[in-house]
Amino acid sequence: MTSRRGFIKGGGLALFGIGIGGIPGFLAEAVAGTQSPGLFKRKKIMVCIFQRGAMDGLMAVTPFTDEYLKAARPTLFMSAAKGSSEKPLIDLDGKFGLHPSMSAFEPMFRDKRMAIVHGIGSPNNTRSHFDAQDYMESGTPFKKGTDSGWLNRAVGLLGHEAATPFQGISLTTSLPRSFYGDNAAVAINNLQDFNLQMKGNPASVNMAAKSFEDLYDQTSSNLLKETGKESFDAIKMLQKTDIKNYKPSNNAVYPNTALGNSLKQIAQLIKMDVGLEVAFTESGGWDTHFNQGKETGIFARNVNDLSESMMAFWTDMETFQDDVTVMTMTEFGRTVRQNGNGGTDHGRASCNFILGAGVNGGRVHGTINPLSVENLEDGRDLAVTTDFRSVFSEVADKHLGIHNDKVLFPEWTSKTIGVMT
Repeated sequence: MTSRRGFIKGGGLALFGIGIGGIPGFLAEAVAGTQSPGLFKRKKIMVCIFQRGAMDGLMAVTPFTDEYLKAARPTLFMSAAKGSSEKPLIDLDGKFGLHPSMSAFEPMFRDKRMAIVHGIGSPNNTRSHFDAQDYMESGTPFKKGTDSGWLNRAVGLLGHEAATPFQGISLTTSLPRSFYGDNAAVAINNLQDFNLQMKGNPASVNMAAKSFEDLYDQTSSNLLKETGKESFDAIKMLQKTDIKNYKPSNNAVYPNTALGNSLKQIAQLIKMDVGLEVAFTESGGWDTHFNQGKETGIFARNVNDLSESMMAFWTDMETFQDDVTVMTMTEFGRTVRQNGNGGTDHGRASCNFILGAGVNGGRVHGTINPLSVENLEDGRDLAVTTDFRSVFSEVADKHLGIHNDKVLFPEWTSKTIGVMT
């Protein structure tokens, strides 16, 4: 007999096959007579943002008292001193300064709703974007070919079966490595167009709508009563919601960027009560080998987009703020010393940002030693002093109530660092 979980994995997701635009006709008919409001009990939600390309953590959050860094970056170093012609860093604690283009984060940091972890990275010293992203998203930094991603495993450890295919959602053109696996997860490129893709199990990528229809016809009516209604009702919500004319709460203004639009759609899904618990999106353009800039330029634009998008999302969340935690991540950092092209090359450790009501905020967590050559990894990079799994597991454990790190991050036995209360 087909199990509830098996139906959700094999059937509830199959309708989102690659290449299907909108909802298949048979499914639209199936949901036509259902009732939709108030489907799911309100749960905690974790939102992850992957900064692809490797963010320069030393420029985002600068240890501005470090003379070695100042010497290593003659045209990129930024100061917290006021009165010069350049915009100063935002002094967070007398040691670390926030990039001025991230000023939107300052109120949250002061209000202890935001924490920063510095010196975070992977124990694997690869400087390949592809490999480092793969290791971070799989959560197994020394094992290639892991079948599942850490967010997919997180969904499986939530303690309850998915009543909806929208439990794990990625606002991306295709499902990210983080969501590969057997548990329910979908990628939604654009809510307005309702173009969906599924790749929870990579072997099912080319499954067509007909496959779902066959399964639908073969499934017992009792099973449909138990499982199908929740999935169909959630889909109906997306159909009937006026996505295009969505009005954010508190007059929140999202940047008209890929990240801003993705976070706006995640906010819509949260408010629509479709059963979302783990969300993912991404931000690109962080590979700053050339003309990185200081208070203006590529990097300044990127961090401004990140901070403004996240704060618009947070403002929009309004009454949901106690239920939502947002965490950023990037595959590695940049070299301590600038290169000859006004940029920085592939490095090791970076920093990340965690926003939420349950965050041990107003602090820069982690350890950064003086950036003299003898303290640098391979004599060139900010050393990784905090394993990314220490932070990811703590956020998932404390916020989502997941308490099985052996499954969430296999082969990891370290400790958390107190970034959550």
